[in-house]
Amino acid sequence: TYKDTGPGRLMKKGLVLILVGHINFILGAIVHGSVLRHISKPSQHISTQYTVANIISVTSGLLSIASGIIAIVVSRNLHKFKLIIGLMVASFLNALLSAACSAGLLVAIGVTIAYNGSGLMMGCNDTVVPINARSPVSAQCPFDTTRIYDTTLALWIPCAMLSAAEAFLSVWCFMVGLALRGIAPCGKSYIKEQVSLCREDRSAPGSTCGLF
Repeated sequence: TYKDTGPGRLMKKGLVLILVGHINFILGAIVHGSVLRHISKPSQHISTQYTVANIISVTSGLLSIASGIIAIVVSRNLHKFKLIIGLMVASFLNALLSAACSAGLLVAIGVTIAYNGSGLMMGCNDTVVPINARSPVSAQCPFDTTRIYDTTLALWIPCAMLSAAEAFLSVWCFMVGLALRGIAPCGKSYIKEQVSLCREDRSAPGSTCGLF
């Protein structure tokens, strides 16, 4: 069947990339809207890793959506040279960005846990006693500190996992682009395998099998 062929699998990977990208983008936006926007103002001193990791997370989600759309289009137009090049470029960049995003989020999570979320309390008045996000005792903050530590980690951990998934899917799509150009190490044998599957399915009505 079509879904078992190379084009069918590429389409499914594209759909998964779009879904994962949307979820990652939404989670990143929630983190920024509920936490980081309060502590990333120029007048305050926020740890760089928080802002950078969150910006990369949102950007990675958007690029994953774009890569997924390109993968779906390519699955229906396997002979379009420009589309294949677009898939290779987009998936390669997204793989790098998603890997960097996952690494950055892991660093941010590690720093947050190691210092009990003290970086999340930037901008609060800690002249009386040192404060951290786990026990903001007598903290005078311009924002609500309720569950700021738990909320941030609860959103960052799935973001890191989704970014790793985006990197894996993007690498897979990049390898497909190489195979379509016949320059992957196993590209030729893989294409022959998919061609034989397509020939078996070509007789089905509406079949769109291509040389993959």
